[in-house]
Amino acid sequence: MPNAWSNWSGLVQAAPKLIAAPADAGELADLVRIAPGPLRVAGAGHSFTPLVKSDGTIVSMEKIEGLVSHDAATSRARLRAGTRLGPLMHLLQGIGQGLPNMGDIDKQAIGGALGTATHGSGPKLGAYHTQLETLQFVDGTGKLREYSRAGDQDMIHATGVALGAFGILTEVTMNNMPTYRLRRRKWVLPIAEMLKDFETMMAAHRSAEFYYIPFSGYAQFIASDLSDAATTARPTEEDEAGLATLRKLRTALAWLPSLRRRLILGAIAKLPAEDYVQDWLNVYASDRQTKFNEMEYHLPFEEGPKALAEIIELTEKRFPEVYFPMEVRSVAPDEFWLSPFHKRLTCSIAIHHDAANDPEPFMRAAEPIFRKYGGRPHWGKMHSLKAADFKKLYPRWDDAMAVRRDIDPENRFVSPYMASLFGIDT
Repeated sequence: MPNAWSNWSGLVQAAPKLIAAPADAGELADLVRIAPGPLRVAGAGHSFTPLVKSDGTIVSMEKIEGLVSHDAATSRARLRAGTRLGPLMHLLQGIGQGLPNMGDIDKQAIGGALGTATHGSGPKLGAYHTQLETLQFVDGTGKLREYSRAGDQDMIHATGVALGAFGILTEVTMNNMPTYRLRRRKWVLPIAEMLKDFETMMAAHRSAEFYYIPFSGYAQFIASDLSDAATTARPTEEDEAGLATLRKLRTALAWLPSLRRRLILGAIAKLPAEDYVQDWLNVYASDRQTKFNEMEYHLPFEEGPKALAEIIELTEKRFPEVYFPMEVRSVAPDEFWLSPFHKRLTCSIAIHHDAANDPEPFMRAAEPIFRKYGGRPHWGKMHSLKAADFKKLYPRWDDAMAVRRDIDPENRFVSPYMASLFGIDT
């Protein structure tokens, strides 16, 4: 039987000559030297672009996981790159530390989350890669390299967001914070009100985000703030049940938008407002069971409301089959060369489509809106951009490509897809 690999949603399929799961950095280095190329590295397969796809070797990091060491005084932890975020949260809580911020999915491996600039929400909170203190990786010649923020800041900035193309991460040291609690609140408000007060509402909390429910006219706002209060019960999660309701209404009433809107509003009215306090690891993540494909663009913060309004109009005029809520977040600026948040406060807008349906028509129609407003795509989510586009969007693009050539002189990590992203003639 041939080897087979697919991403979480099933959109990306691969049939490599070899799927390998090295046990440590030494085995990984040997693999890089001798395995059939190109070599691409797989974390949890939670990207929707062909980052992992290869007809050579796919490297699984599932065995290179766990906590290596930690420092209580600085709240730093050294971790193996294959560690999944779910187990990582419990490892950190056990040593009195917490991730400063998280997204709402905890299935990713930390190496993949770093490599694709995965993020949570908060205008003063950076993506995962901004926590990097050191990183260790195997380069394209099989050599083990290590860099630290203290002595090699340029290299940290060049390789902290690297799409698995500058080397294969083995270990990282993360700057965390002492464990903490959050008060999380959810409530529903009209989308017109949300867009009007966008900057004020997003800045009023440590972490704020909202979901627009298509064909409803309403958004669910989520605010999280630090708290010293005693913990209270987290309400039962109703996201999957809500999605099921939205899917049924889509299927039955796709061409009766007014009735669909009334019934959605009726369902929204029954949603209880949430207000609870929990330890950080019991707040961020949600259980995502319904598979989807996703496009997310990172725009200048002030352009977010205008772009979202156009995306909503496009969806409700032309794509009645869409029912997944649209997710809107903010992310702090940083200095990493290939970070979508490079030197600008960002509004991130994510649109989703049921994995059972073809996402391409919707994503193709929405992408020009994101691009019109200066958006940079999430590296792990659907987009159509190539090297010439990225060169215009990233001021340090040429510098990053020069570093990549030094790290991988023989293009061992360059698949056809990566070559199109980086403008490499293989």
